[in-house]
Amino acid sequence: MAIVRHLLINEYGAFLGKHHGRLRVSRDGELLAEAPLLHLEAVLVLGTGVSLSADAVEACCTAGIPIYFLDSGGRPYAALYSAGLTGTVLTRREQLLAYRDRRGVELAIAFARGKITNQANFLRYAAKYREEAAPEIGHRLRQEADCVQKAVEDLRRLRGDTVEEIREQILSIEGRAAQRYWEALGVVIPESYGWPGRVARGARDPVNAALNYGYGILYGQVERALVLAGLDPYGGFIHADRPGKPSLVFDLIEEFRTVVVDRTVVAMATRGMKLEVNEEGLLTEEARRSVAEKVLERLDAAERYEKKRQPLRVILQSQARHIATFVRGDRAVYEPFIARW
Repeated sequence: MAIVRHLLINEYGAFLGKHHGRLRVSRDGELLAEAPLLHLEAVLVLGTGVSLSADAVEACCTAGIPIYFLDSGGRPYAALYSAGLTGTVLTRREQLLAYRDRRGVELAIAFARGKITNQANFLRYAAKYREEAAPEIGHRLRQEADCVQKAVEDLRRLRGDTVEEIREQILSIEGRAAQRYWEALGVVIPESYGWPGRVARGARDPVNAALNYGYGILYGQVERALVLAGLDPYGGFIHADRPGKPSLVFDLIEEFRTVVVDRTVVAMATRGMKLEVNEEGLLTEEARRSVAEKVLERLDAAERYEKKRQPLRVILQSQARHIATFVRGDRAVYEPFIARW
């Protein structure tokens, strides 16, 4: 029997309970799924009308298993983990102080550099697999990758003593690079999906809906990694402070969007996997589960990192810890995660 590491619940009326060291999902007395707590890494509630027992919540918190809640559009609206996962006060104090000095500048530029470089490298990766079958597309993808990569030079030329002095410039550079990136990716997405270009909010086409949903899955993983590293998810650098906005989550996720979600969803689309939306423009229940499963599988995939191959999930946690050691002064430089394609 395969080991269940991620328990997904999206059936309306489902109930999550605990029974003899296992979590069980049932509905109207019928067992839908179960997973031993021993191997479980996360529980994801993807649908409405789901209820949980206090015993199941306590068991997850005791075992360090997070429970994530996402709405039908993939937006995370809650997460449950142990109240003891708060890290040290020193880390959070230094994180907030870093916003007012060069540490914040260096972090903001590093996050943006990681995002842009991974976007350029993914375009080169996509080009490599089209050089023989579609050389014209491959050539265009390589050209666009070079244009996207040039944005890193713009980042290196930025000057400022605090992140507030350069934030708008970073966002502008990121935005221009992202526009070219998504326009280039449009040539590899099959026409049958009706790709209109990148749409974040209000997307009604299958690929954008899948991307947004995948980012929602990744968002929960990033937030937990930051909490475990002792950081405040709401104290970001590139993304401005707003009530209820976990800015640091939005910062760190930039290094991983392309590597974890874009690559997964584009592969699903190009292989003709079932990505469908309903009349409201939301992914169908089957498509939501499929995207969630594929993104979680990708997080378990290994990449070269710090001289050895490690699962992306572990790399994400390491990057969060590197932020913490950098703001505390235990690390001289923060380097973003850049995948080797």
